[in-house]
Amino acid sequence: MRTFCLANMIENSMFEEEPDVVDLTLPALDPDEVSYEPRSSRLLVRGLGENDMDEDEEDCESSARLLGMSFMNRSSAHRSNTSPYTRQAPPSSLQTNSSTPIEPVYPTSSTGDVFPWARYRLPQSVHPVSYDLTLNPDLDDMTFTGRAVITMSVFHNTDRIVLHAANLNITKATFKTILEYRNNEQIAVKFSEELQAGQRCVLTLDYSAALSHTYGGFYNSSYIDKDGNKRVLAATQFEPLAARKAFPCFDEPAFKATFQIRISRKSDYMALSNMPLAKSTPLENGLVQDEFEKTTVNMSTYLVAFIVANFTPISKNVSNTLVSVYSVPEKKEHTHYALEMASKLLAFYNEFFEIEYPLKKLDLVAIPDFLAGAMENWGLITFRETTLLVGKDSSPLEKQVVASVIAHELAHQGNLFLAVRFRALDKDALNSSHAVSAEVNADEQVEEMFDSVSYEKGASVLLMLRASLPEEQQFRKGIIQYLKEFSQLNTDTGDLWNSLTQVDVSSLHQNVSEMMSSWTSQKGFPLVTVSVQEDQVEIKQEHFLLTSDDATRTSSLWNIPVTYVNDSCSVAPECRQVFHLKSKSDTLKLPGKVKWLKLNYQNTGFYIVHYGDEGWAALTDALSKNVNALTHEDRASLIHNIFALSRLGRVSFYQVLNLLKYMSSETETAPVTEALLQLNSIYKLLDKRQESGLQARMKDYILRSFGSLMDNQTWGEEDSVSKQELRSALLGTACSLMQENCVQHAKSLFKQFAESSGTLRIPGDLQQVVFTVAAQSDEDWMTLLNMHQNVTLDSVKRKMLQGLASTQDARRIIWILKAGLDGTFIQTQDLPLVINTVSQGFAGYLFCWDFIQENWDRLIEKFPLGSFAIQTIIKSATSQFSTQAHLDQVQAFFSSLKERGSQMRSVQEALETIRLNQRWMDKNLPSLQQWL
Repeated sequence: MRTFCLANMIENSMFEEEPDVVDLTLPALDPDEVSYEPRSSRLLVRGLGENDMDEDEEDCESSARLLGMSFMNRSSAHRSNTSPYTRQAPPSSLQTNSSTPIEPVYPTSSTGDVFPWARYRLPQSVHPVSYDLTLNPDLDDMTFTGRAVITMSVFHNTDRIVLHAANLNITKATFKTILEYRNNEQIAVKFSEELQAGQRCVLTLDYSAALSHTYGGFYNSSYIDKDGNKRVLAATQFEPLAARKAFPCFDEPAFKATFQIRISRKSDYMALSNMPLAKSTPLENGLVQDEFEKTTVNMSTYLVAFIVANFTPISKNVSNTLVSVYSVPEKKEHTHYALEMASKLLAFYNEFFEIEYPLKKLDLVAIPDFLAGAMENWGLITFRETTLLVGKDSSPLEKQVVASVIAHELAHQGNLFLAVRFRALDKDALNSSHAVSAEVNADEQVEEMFDSVSYEKGASVLLMLRASLPEEQQFRKGIIQYLKEFSQLNTDTGDLWNSLTQVDVSSLHQNVSEMMSSWTSQKGFPLVTVSVQEDQVEIKQEHFLLTSDDATRTSSLWNIPVTYVNDSCSVAPECRQVFHLKSKSDTLKLPGKVKWLKLNYQNTGFYIVHYGDEGWAALTDALSKNVNALTHEDRASLIHNIFALSRLGRVSFYQVLNLLKYMSSETETAPVTEALLQLNSIYKLLDKRQESGLQARMKDYILRSFGSLMDNQTWGEEDSVSKQELRSALLGTACSLMQENCVQHAKSLFKQFAESSGTLRIPGDLQQVVFTVAAQSDEDWMTLLNMHQNVTLDSVKRKMLQGLASTQDARRIIWILKAGLDGTFIQTQDLPLVINTVSQGFAGYLFCWDFIQENWDRLIEKFPLGSFAIQTIIKSATSQFSTQAHLDQVQAFFSSLKERGSQMRSVQEALETIRLNQRWMDKNLPSLQQWL
């Protein structure tokens, strides 16, 4: 646990903005309408993502706020008046004629009246203090009614209250006229006389709505019980913008309040919410109303949660907290590992952070139909079944995934795997990327902030910071000070940097805030070029931008903690030296002459290094003579960096292949898996281009380079998690390339598995390989489909689904895509995974693209515009295109969508990726003929 990435525990302050400091020199202006420079939205470090990823990047979205630690809920109202985070003065153009009021252009409400607010973000005049919510779900007709009593505080004089509501039919209100502007999902009350600053007011709204059929808001879910009956339930997922679909509210994270919640249910069901149950009251209609304790801290709306279901718990007391894991009754036996891990982690975090978990209960709930990987609702953490439940025979690798997700959800920390950091670099190298701190002004922009740049890059730059500090304990002390100092406050990233600096100023050789702002306020990352001459080292930095031309070239500058080792001392941590590069170039003097330098020790920095022809040759020679000349992390980073430089055009593919010659001696997981991923990507591009001759040569090259390592893999149980990861990658590649030995082993294992009616266990890390091979046979595909319908453990079901989706049979491809969209045989939550898998095969990638075009409107009904599911679908279907014809098709389709998706960042990323694929293929195809 000492190597956790503390980056992952920092709060998401996505909508946070300055407190209301009104410039009184403009009396004619409504304070809410004053133009000002908003602070950029911030989405800093949310673990490995709530995303639907592949097995090696399993969904790990989370936050330490769940623990109720002091950094969980901030309120800008508590900031000191001396806070530097205040509104900017209005533009000078406004001040030149302050007597002239500026009249905003207001939109028209749904009733035809003028709606009194024109902005996407809510006004700051009124803030909620408390919500009293009563909800009455009807699981028979999939509707619910509710009453929201909202107590508010007036911050400055105003004649309106504006808040959020989406798809809610308001039937009764404190005030007769409730205006609605559906485009921004806002409702408003307009007053003839102003509310006065300092007043308290109460708004009561009765409403009705349908339970959502998507995965946001208060939505309906179902599963089939052991007797074959369909059981229904209702659950919530409010992050980022869906609390407004369940109750009227100020649905921005900075508007925090307390919550009192009551929910009615049938007597054979149970209700859960953030707080412990206070009392249950029988109602006249035969239902029971559960009332929960009032929240003890102010909360953002997206952390509110409630569930009505017939779940079964197992529980354990840990440090005065009742920890419970809930699941459907049939899967209760799969909850024990999660309870054990949650209990141990809770005790550990209480001690480590020196802050006690403040609630009497902590619930972890496995939802049968849940799009996110997990969600850190206050006191009520919700999970996909695959990220919480494990069977008694589950492999150590499968248990590690579950433990990792729970760790992230409890305290938003854990090891950030090398492969995840590499993929974040790949995404951030595109011109369509964004800063970790980026402004958002539309729903889809908010959704798109939940990506690997916000999550993994945020985590990576904090990992880099921790590695650059002289003492590891300083980082921990700084985090603890930050958590305690900013209890109940909105925070800015600068608050964290200042806390880290103040812990031990004498030991810091540079200002943390100065360094970190260069990484969070601008998109992209640096390319560090190093040149060694005797004992003199020249180091330069520039923006690593794959789409690099005069129009996109930037003058970005980073404060880079460059770590380095050399041939005389390169493996042990004490070998590491640090040099801070703050300018475009600088010179470093070494104690003596060296044969080579390796920068970015153990890949803790978020940058790519180019060593020049001589430097790459020296490192290549060093590895060919001694594979252990560098740590396995450093070997993996060299492989990633040289492939990235090849895409940039800075090194030839011949140099790439030259470095990889040492791979016959490689046995560590990280370098092997990174090399295989990069080579497989090129193989798939050749496959989709129908370059059959080069494809065959690439296949031979991969099998020749890794064949002996593939042949050395066993097919029985393996206890080492690292060896399981290595084996899975090697055999997955071998079987996908139809290596005879691999295919026969997989077929034999599946036959034994099928003949045993599933009682024979296939090792967890081999299940994907075996099911994928089986799915290529007509008979075995049907056998696998039957097994998929009957298996109870979701992690196994998921791998079977990926196997089924890997078929090269056109009819089955069409069937599985439609089944995923309909949600009949396959849950719609798994459709992005199905599309991703189908797209990998030659038979399926064009079917996927056609399917997306034909069903776009249905897809964005199921998944919000900009959501990670939509990002995955777009990327999966287009990332292997590399021709002008495909580029034109993709551009034409998304351009035709207008407001239905044309402006999404993921569309720009897709187009950019196709252009880069096209450029790389056009440049390297002739050379590959010679080099392979």
